Amino acid sequence: MTMSDDDDFARPGWKRWLLNRFVLVPAALILITLGWNAWVATHQHGIIAGRVVNASGAPVEGAEVKLWVFNFATFVEKASTVTKPDGTFEFANNPSHNIQVSAAKPGEGRSARLPIRLYFAGEDFRMKEPLRLSDQG
Repeated sequence: MTMSDDDDFARPGWKRWLLNRFVLVPAALILITLGWNAWVATHQHGIIAGRVVNASGAPVEGAEVKLWVFNFATFVEKASTVTKPDGTFEFANNPSHNIQVSAAKPGEGRSARLPIRLYFAGEDFRMKEPLRLSDQG
């Protein structure tokens, strides 16, 4: 026997039982699962927020922003809202994890549809980059 084997057998039985891989690995998986579920529960309000700017980067008030939700084979329009004076918008109660958003305002232009892939349905999401309206009609 080596010295480490003697040390292992010198430990109390409960300590040997607790510190073996058949206890540690499932315990770690349970803790990770509980942590993830707690995080999801506190970030699952279905809020999608962002802002709309024009080609020069100024906020656009009154732009129509549409929320598109993946429906089996294609995206369908789920909701629309209008931007505030600072160009911000917000959707509540998004039920999906695979969405797209787009914006348009007559005379200012329109943005391309921006695909957003969320980790889980109803995840809160704040866009880092604004939807930028192009100069086209």
